[in-house]
Amino acid sequence: MTENQANPLHPSTEEQQEIVRDNSHAVFGSRRGMWVDGTGDVSGFSKIVRLPDRIVADDDPTANPLAARLFELVPELRDAPAVSGGDQLTIYVPREHLLAAAHALRDDQELRCETCSSVSGVHYPQDTDAELHAVYHFYSFTHNHRVRFEVVCPVDDPHIPSLTGIYPGVNFHERETWDMFGIIFDGHPSLTRILMPDDWSGHPQRKDYKLGGVPVEFSDTDVPPVEDRRRYR
Repeated sequence: MTENQANPLHPSTEEQQEIVRDNSHAVFGSRRGMWVDGTGDVSGFSKIVRLPDRIVADDDPTANPLAARLFELVPELRDAPAVSGGDQLTIYVPREHLLAAAHALRDDQELRCETCSSVSGVHYPQDTDAELHAVYHFYSFTHNHRVRFEVVCPVDDPHIPSLTGIYPGVNFHERETWDMFGIIFDGHPSLTRILMPDDWSGHPQRKDYKLGGVPVEFSDTDVPPVEDRRRYR
C-alpha cells in the first residue's frame, strides 16, 4: 500500500484552508486507515491517508432559482453558504433563522416543499463552536425538487428550534436526533428518548461517546470494550 497524500483529487490541508477561508465551517482534516488510531489494524488500510473533499460554497448562490427565491423571502439568509450538487440544493441556515426559512419553504408557491422527509444529526468534534449539525431534507411533490438545510450549534449550547409546528412529521425524527446526538429542539412537544431507555446516560452516536463492555447474562465472563476487542494479536 502506498500513501496517497499527493493525489491531486485531494488537495492539501493548506489548499483546503485557502479554499474555505471565507467559510465559517472548518476543514475536515485527514483520515487515516480503516479504523481509528491504536487498534493494531493489520488489514493494510492503515497506510492509506485521505483528505476528504470539502464542500465549498457556491460563488453565486442566487444562480440557483430555489436559493434565489428563498433569499428573496428571507433576506437574513443572503450571507448563508449554499451548495448546489447534482439536483439538490444545500443551504447552511443559521439556527435563529430556521423557522422563517422553513415557513417560506413550505408556504411559498414557487418553493412549496410540502414535507420534511428526515432530520438527522452529525457530530464533528473538530469543528470548534459548530460541533453538532442537524440535517433536514425537504421535498416538493408539486414541483419535484429537493432542498437540504444544515444547521449547526456548539456542543456547549446544543439548541435548535423545533420544526414540529411547521412540519409535524418531524416529531419522531427530532426525538431520535436528540436521543442519539444530544441536540435539544426547543419547542418540541415531547422531547424524550425514542431508541434508548429513558434512564440512559449520554448520546450513543456522538464521537465522544465511550464504548463499554456488554454483560452477558448466560456466561460467566463479560465482553471487553471494543477498543480491546479490535486488536489483532
